[in-house]
Amino acid sequence: MIVTLTINPAIDHNVTADRLVFEDRAYILATSDSAGGRGINASRLIHSFGGKTLAIVTSGGTSGHRFEELLKTCGFPLEVVRVEREMRTNLTISDKHGLTVKLNEVGPTIGEKELAQVEKAVQNRLSKAEWLMICGSMPPGVNTHFYKKLIELAHKKKVNTLLDSDGDALLHGLEGRPAVVAPNQQEAERLLNRALITRQHFFEAAERISAMGAQTVLLSLGSRGVVAKGGGGLYEAIPPRIDAVCPIGSGDAMAAAFVWATAKNKTFTDAVRWSVAAGTASAMRPGLEFANLEQTKDVYKNVEVRTIS
Repeated sequence: MIVTLTINPAIDHNVTADRLVFEDRAYILATSDSAGGRGINASRLIHSFGGKTLAIVTSGGTSGHRFEELLKTCGFPLEVVRVEREMRTNLTISDKHGLTVKLNEVGPTIGEKELAQVEKAVQNRLSKAEWLMICGSMPPGVNTHFYKKLIELAHKKKVNTLLDSDGDALLHGLEGRPAVVAPNQQEAERLLNRALITRQHFFEAAERISAMGAQTVLLSLGSRGVVAKGGGGLYEAIPPRIDAVCPIGSGDAMAAAFVWATAKNKTFTDAVRWSVAAGTASAMRPGLEFANLEQTKDVYKNVEVRTIS
């Protein structure tokens, strides 16, 4: 079982336009709503790959009723922790050329009692879990050491953890020594307080983040692939050139595919290859739509993994 946790999910309002331009009109071609959140996205991909997954999420307010209705279409089991305040709505605008703008609300304040319910929900599921994926931002009011606490709980149950977050949540989460962290370039730059521009910068960043507590680092670089530190080495995984339709969510797919492949006892480099294939294949899909296993296999054949000396 791969358990995912999203404590700051959202209703994603998705808009597809003919183009994204400033100071001129554009036309909306389609709109849709979906249940959004990094952990939910990860569970979607794992489920579509045939893996066993459960998603723990929070839900609150009037928007929460709509959110829970949208979740019913996911097809995998869920555990919903209800909170008092209104949950957030995020806006994603994409055009036909692959340009995307994503505007996120910060989310509702979560109280101590509600947070304790989240912790209890996670703890109750750890006995049957092989992996716990802790995904996404923290809403206001949550102690930035909360993810570290969950990672340490998972350690006690001998459950592997993947942390996919940002800012202080990522910084303090690393202190818990997660099995995997999966920052994108911007998140790594904020964590390390430096710009990452060259390939050498990326290699150094993966090494530094590993030294901060992560057993494995998957540094996601979008169309440039992944720099991975783990499995006894440093690796660069390069995807084939594609026409990206919507890259939003491809990092979630990347992290989920790595965990799925690792849970299936793939080698480290093969798991990295699967992760890049899933992220790339999902970027080729319209809107927040994730590639299935067959679509990912087509890309997997053309992903190159290099050992960095």
